Amino acid sequence: MKNKLPVGIQSFEKLRTDNYLYVDKTEYIYQLVRDNVPYFLSRPRRFGKSLLLSTLKAYWEGRKDLFSGLFIEKTEEKRADAWKKYPVFCFDFNGVNYQEKGALERALEFQLQGWEEEYAAVNANNTLGERFQKLVKAARERTGLKCVILVDEYDKPLLDVAERPDLQDHNKEVFKGFFSALKSLDSYIQFTFITGVSKFHKVSIFSDLNQLTDISLSKQYAGICGITESELRMSFSEEMEDLAAEQELSQAECLARLKKAYDGYRFHPDGVSVYNPYSLLNAFFDREFGSYWFATGTPGFLVRRLRESCFDIRKFTDRTIYAGESVLKDYTGDRMDLVPLLYQTGYLTIAGYDKQRRRYTLCFPNEEVKYGFLESLMPSYVPKAAAGSGLDIYTLDAYIEEGEPDKIRDVLTALFAGISYTKEADPFEHYFQSVIYIVFTLLGKYTVCEMQTYSGRIDCCVQTERFVYLFEFKRDESAEAALAQIDSKDYALPFIADSRKLFKIGVSFDSTSRRLVGWKAAE
Repeated sequence: MKNKLPVGIQSFEKLRTDNYLYVDKTEYIYQLVRDNVPYFLSRPRRFGKSLLLSTLKAYWEGRKDLFSGLFIEKTEEKRADAWKKYPVFCFDFNGVNYQEKGALERALEFQLQGWEEEYAAVNANNTLGERFQKLVKAARERTGLKCVILVDEYDKPLLDVAERPDLQDHNKEVFKGFFSALKSLDSYIQFTFITGVSKFHKVSIFSDLNQLTDISLSKQYAGICGITESELRMSFSEEMEDLAAEQELSQAECLARLKKAYDGYRFHPDGVSVYNPYSLLNAFFDREFGSYWFATGTPGFLVRRLRESCFDIRKFTDRTIYAGESVLKDYTGDRMDLVPLLYQTGYLTIAGYDKQRRRYTLCFPNEEVKYGFLESLMPSYVPKAAAGSGLDIYTLDAYIEEGEPDKIRDVLTALFAGISYTKEADPFEHYFQSVIYIVFTLLGKYTVCEMQTYSGRIDCCVQTERFVYLFEFKRDESAEAALAQIDSKDYALPFIADSRKLFKIGVSFDSTSRRLVGWKAAE
């Protein structure tokens, strides 16, 4: 019988009672419960945080029936007081539109009301924080057991309003008044686990609860969310067979495609690499290599901040994106710094770590993220190439593959002619190269900007199966001067033994009109 794939299922109870496939993560649950300290875990959206919280909820509620055959069932047999039913308060901040002032208060009110009725602790005249305090104390008195606090996606009410600082500050104040209650309730609390995408230090969860243990960059918990390769091979063998058959691939080819598309997330430099679970499940369900995680939406404010900050998009290609250890470990969403924010939201992942410099190297985790991310930048960088504009960048593909530089020139000239460019802080040369990089990379070409040679740096190198294109860009100089530099610097020397046909292309643009005005190609 084929496994039922839990696409979009975030309830551990539903997953287990309806016989969906479950990758056993309860060894992590066992470790968390055994160490029993207050935890915080940061992971990107749609990465399994909600299912993890749901699993913890079922464990603390004593739902032994749901854990039959899993790792933790065997370990709990050794404890005499196992499977007690603790009072669990699980706050879920998903599924609410926080663009309206008061939405967060209503969400908290709704969750408190049900628990207050259950534990006979109605205190409608008190503040939300006071009501939470009394609720926890009432639950402890009624059950004789300490309480469990689980908070899923605590930062969603803050990230959703990132471009509305007044509303974000308001929601921070609401949280401060609410979760500061936890600080005085330590003797009433058995276990605390909080998830989110980013930290906000001005929220009392972190400013008051400084004893929270952040396991986001812990090697021990690197695989707590996501699917490892060993889990993929062990739990999804039938699904891989079906996908391979549908796509007319061998098992090895199918695994390689999955790995390139969805693997590559690292949350510790020496930790296990994991696949995006949302994309992986959808690929098996559809039996296609689609863009699933990215299709769920890229925060618009990220794209706008990249464009407005003049971030060098070309850095994504050669692993020159760095982050200091303290920045990555202690970064908070209050600052909205681009590099650590791109890491926390899942657009970058850990590629390496320099112990001497205490510095991380970051990169795209996989092809789904790489191509999806660059495509999301297109409307901002090249609005004329956006959907419905009448100018399709994919017309370039045939020209590049057939070695027709003059036609490549015509398309690029048309692209830049449609750009309204007024930002003086962003040098047009950098902007021009960024657009070239985005366009060629989206076409699936191997593209390297600022490619190092023994005699200098090639502005842009684009390679296909049959052709190599070397570009040199000049601002307010002639295309002939650009072409002459390719020759004088021997930029073509690394390809002298290459059987592919090589084109040397000098390109000039005018800084006043901000247009491509010259193009000289030679073989």
